[in-house]
Amino acid sequence: MSKHVWSPDQLRQQFPILQREVGGRPLHYLDNAATTFSPRCVQDAVAHYENHSRSNVQRGMHQLGIEATDAYEAARGSVARYLNAASCDEVIFTSGTTFGVNLAAHCLGQSLQSGDEIVVSQAEHHSNFVPWQQLCQHYDVRMRLIPVLANGSLDLSGLEQVITERCRVVAVSQISNVTGSITDLHAITRQARRHGALVFVDGAQAAPQGPLDVQALDADFYAFSGHKCYGPTGIGALWIRSPVLAGLPPFLTGGGMIERVDIQGTRYASGYRRFEAGTPPVAQAIGLGTALDWLMALPWHDIRAHEQALSRQLLAGLSQIDGLTLLGEAAAQDRAPIFSFDIEACHSHDICQILDEYGVALRGGHHCAQPLMQALGLVATSRASIAVFNTEADIAALLSGLHNAVETLR
Repeated sequence: MSKHVWSPDQLRQQFPILQREVGGRPLHYLDNAATTFSPRCVQDAVAHYENHSRSNVQRGMHQLGIEATDAYEAARGSVARYLNAASCDEVIFTSGTTFGVNLAAHCLGQSLQSGDEIVVSQAEHHSNFVPWQQLCQHYDVRMRLIPVLANGSLDLSGLEQVITERCRVVAVSQISNVTGSITDLHAITRQARRHGALVFVDGAQAAPQGPLDVQALDADFYAFSGHKCYGPTGIGALWIRSPVLAGLPPFLTGGGMIERVDIQGTRYASGYRRFEAGTPPVAQAIGLGTALDWLMALPWHDIRAHEQALSRQLLAGLSQIDGLTLLGEAAAQDRAPIFSFDIEACHSHDICQILDEYGVALRGGHHCAQPLMQALGLVATSRASIAVFNTEADIAALLSGLHNAVETLR
């Protein structure tokens, strides 16, 4: 796609699934924080591997094996460029963000001692909460929480009291999957660095918002998922800063992550190879690389202006619904395009089921963030999340359906 031409309608033509109907109505998909669709170029790249070069990687000396390895490593290069990593050797392919968190937690846990502390926020997705919670319980380590404000955003006012000299790891999301709030990572990393703590960033919701710069974030780990970035399911990546990566023990062992094995012991491979045991998801990695290349070619200034216009349209419409409470910042420019809301006397599951009858796809529930819901006194919310292919018609359909749902449920 040209970097100089921006047309939402032209972009939508690249997504075959957007042509389908739901119950005889056009599809208005606004559940992108859960999973996005893949453009045709991603589907074609996966199909080309399956039909032309399907083989194992980093093993075969035949033509198909060479082609598959080249494509797989090219995808790693695409991830590194998208993240602005210092080297491809800092990029580990995973099955997704959840695996990346578990990998980091397992590897770091072996160096923890009783009395150490791990800091997470109260707004984390379960995938960036439970692994650290389990780690603390296993190693007799204390978990400390960054609290939230009334709107669900992080309260960083007491950061110096939360991240102390006992802290070894801080794990936070760059963007909340519930509130769309954007975390002030620099404030967190500054405090962490004062005490020599490592910083893990869950980038699952930030990665789809455009190319990143992990070096500027001053973090040590950055994890994200392909299926939220217009790529395949079952694939993601974990970036680890080189000096940190060099000192980590392996997570899984087996073929592909060794230099030498004999009866006396095993010498592990260096760099990312130490963390990619077994046959990797080759097709999915190729699809992820293609998706990130596609994202890097988009005109992000225009995309962000378009998404903010849709966000303003949605926020204005939500403000007209009696009894609706919106989580996160009130201004479109201060948040990512993820909108969770609670409507008095209307359960989110009922709202989403009614909206589905109008072809509108939303998410309802606790969004895998029960500690946040508990802090806010909520059980569940409805969530709309905007992607690059959404239009004013999608927002209009959502707002119209919401008014009908509220009338029905009240």
